[in-house]
Amino acid sequence: MTDQIQRFLFERTNVRGEIVTLERAYGEVLERHGYPPAVNRLLGELLAAVALLTDTVKLDGILSIEVRGQGALSLLMAESNPGGELRAIARLAEDASLPEGDAAFRELVGEGHIVITLDPREGNRYQGIVALDHDSLADCLEAYFSQSEQLPTQLWLRADGQRAAGLLLQRLPDESQNQDEDAWERTVQLAKTLKTDELLGLEQHDLLHRLYHEETVRVFEPKALRFGCTCSRERIAEALLTLGGDELRNVLAEQGEIETQCHFCHTHYRFGESEVEALLRDQGGAPPTLH
Repeated sequence: MTDQIQRFLFERTNVRGEIVTLERAYGEVLERHGYPPAVNRLLGELLAAVALLTDTVKLDGILSIEVRGQGALSLLMAESNPGGELRAIARLAEDASLPEGDAAFRELVGEGHIVITLDPREGNRYQGIVALDHDSLADCLEAYFSQSEQLPTQLWLRADGQRAAGLLLQRLPDESQNQDEDAWERTVQLAKTLKTDELLGLEQHDLLHRLYHEETVRVFEPKALRFGCTCSRERIAEALLTLGGDELRNVLAEQGEIETQCHFCHTHYRFGESEVEALLRDQGGAPPTLH
């Protein structure tokens, strides 16, 4: 099983699709945290989803999906960048009581919403919000595409704590090249026959053949995916400055240095008094050299 995303389209139609499979990247996310199995499963689905959406919108930048709920699981977040790097975290509510085994999506997150952020290298940042009023993550994201992108989109997301996978089908608005009026309904109905063990266990070409051996499918070169974190001393320093000078100096007075870590990859960062003062002096101007 390789970590990659595979684009495909159905010839002479306006239907396109993607398949993503994750194993190593998913495993590296889970190794850094001690989440319960139910949370691990949802994180896998979210990692598959963020990879699919990044490729779907063809974003040259960072795309993140945040599930903000009022249940035992207060936050799920996954992020993808143009280099095919993925990262994700979860946050449990205080005194949260999670089930020992599997649990439904809405049972864990409760009421809330999903925030999808597109942060391109050039141009304006965009956020879309959709309510958590469906029974699965896939259903909520389908609602996002219906509302924000106005493109009929179907998603299948699965994870089991070892592997994560997803399938996306989308009907494009251009009807000029569509020579098969039934293509959308037919390809969706065929995808609905897909079993969880097939989506998680079959190689991507085998999966496409299993579903669409009677269709004419054009398959593109796959894109490799991997775990990767975008944290750096510079970005951590920027976050520290939002606390303000008084708070930073109070921490220095109590502890002698400021120690923090990235929530995604657990890399530790330490800032001494001289470095913090340099940051404060240069706030609003050119950033200082960080050691």
